[in-house]
Amino acid sequence: MNTRARQRGLSIVELMVGIAIGLVIVAAALLTLTHHLRENRGLIVEARLMQDLRTASDLVAHDLRRAGYWNHAGDGVWHAAGGPLQANPYTALNVSNEATSFSYARSEADSHDFAYRLRDGVIEMRIGSGNWQAMTDGNTLRVASFSITPHAQDIVLDGFCAQPCAAGSNTCPPRQQLRSFAVRIEAKAATNAEVSRTVQATVRLRNDALSGACPT
Repeated sequence: MNTRARQRGLSIVELMVGIAIGLVIVAAALLTLTHHLRENRGLIVEARLMQDLRTASDLVAHDLRRAGYWNHAGDGVWHAAGGPLQANPYTALNVSNEATSFSYARSEADSHDFAYRLRDGVIEMRIGSGNWQAMTDGNTLRVASFSITPHAQDIVLDGFCAQPCAAGSNTCPPRQQLRSFAVRIEAKAATNAEVSRTVQATVRLRNDALSGACPT
């Protein structure tokens, strides 16, 4: 029997069908790969955005905790020589739509002034009377809102006075003011405006403000 007569190759139609099936498989694989790469890039953008936001929030919180610190805070409560009490010159915390500023002092020669503001989608910081410096990278994220909201709780210290206060006194009994800040930052990724994240933090000030005095 002639075996050459039994040999038969692919027809043009079968070859075209095989190529079409192969192209469909390749297209599906490329689509899956593209989708995977897009999701992976989105996750990287989100992770970087959150990392930058948390870093900025931590830096602001780190400085805010020291606001109002005074190395002679004891002079505002008791004076050894019986003289007048001294007010803390660093108690003021200025919060406005333009900027938030505060100060503290580790010693007479080591005082610091800080200020924060939002300008053109970038959080900026100023130390002392220097220039404003960017804390966030505008090429990475665009800050939509940045707020520092103060909260205060007064504690009446009437139990610490040896003598009763005069009726109608505005300065007696003394009060201790527990202060804190609510920090909120909302930003979008600079490369993808659809990626938006918000971080919030509550900062408790280490130095409480004291007002008033017991009768002498």
